[in-house]
Amino acid sequence: MIDVPSWLWVAFAVTVVVSLAVDLLAHREAHVIGFKEAAAWSAVWVGLALVFGAVVFLVLGTAPGVEYTTAWLLEKSLSVDNLFVFALIFAYFKVPRAYQHRVLFFGVMGALVFRGIFLAAGVAVVSRFTAVLFAFAAVLFYSTYKILKGEDDEFDPGKSVAVRLLRKIVPVRDEYSGMKFFVREAGKRVATPLLAVVAAIEAADLVFAVDSVPAVLAVSDDAFIVYTSNAFAILGLRALYFLLSGLLDRFHYLSKGLALILSFIGVKLILQASHKMFSSSIPEIPSPVSLAVIAAILAVSVVLSIRYPRPPAEPAEGGGDDSPGGAGERAPTRTEGERDAGDPPQSG
Repeated sequence: MIDVPSWLWVAFAVTVVVSLAVDLLAHREAHVIGFKEAAAWSAVWVGLALVFGAVVFLVLGTAPGVEYTTAWLLEKSLSVDNLFVFALIFAYFKVPRAYQHRVLFFGVMGALVFRGIFLAAGVAVVSRFTAVLFAFAAVLFYSTYKILKGEDDEFDPGKSVAVRLLRKIVPVRDEYSGMKFFVREAGKRVATPLLAVVAAIEAADLVFAVDSVPAVLAVSDDAFIVYTSNAFAILGLRALYFLLSGLLDRFHYLSKGLALILSFIGVKLILQASHKMFSSSIPEIPSPVSLAVIAAILAVSVVLSIRYPRPPAEPAEGGGDDSPGGAGERAPTRTEGERDAGDPPQSG
């Protein structure tokens, strides 16, 4: 384990808290985030992650620095899948573009908490039971299979367990009320669709953690490295979403690239476990090699997507505008026969 000075943990915590506070203050008013603003914020988050990585290099050494950079880039690449799901959730709930940053802000806060719990548990398990690395590798190979078969795209926000549970706990009205999560109707406290969207975002992140946690543990089993790298990657998710909004479908080879990355990390886990359990003569994949492979796969995926664009899809006959972040103020309404089983009667 790496000997991390306590002041570095404190510096990380202060950086995250201050960054979130500044971000919240900068976006306290509802407004549509354009490309230039998203690009500026993306540069801020990437710069912050790289500066912290430089500190890790200087304080902890070259090996931890490379592990941090590799884990950050890995999590950043895997988070692209999250962006597709964010777009799907926003389209399903017809979230106005001006409210989307607020949803993602609370989604990020929840992700920081849950990833911390999962990563701490993962580090504790891996440090005691090396054989679990084989199980993690199997998870990554299965995820690769799902992505290549297209099964990873089958996500229905309305059937999310978190959303259905929320509807059972509190009535959810059909209309948004600005950026409020709760309003009072007929003397009763009811939730707005914005709270259901946050629940769907959090549920999606928990699903993605199934891939993310085993993958990052293949890079390092040190709690400081895995959590800080994940945290800085997650902090930049909102800006990255708005930066790539409307362009996600153009990078159609990214999903294949992510599948290759997951399978590569799966092989790395198997070699790592075999090296520890069976023979020290079994080679491991060094972190610098992992960093180079991940970066190369991402670069090739982007270049191929630009050079060989996907043919334009035929518009559905009689279809409306279902683009993410529509400007409407209503959540999607369904007829009585279309409502999910277990949905309470809608109020308001």
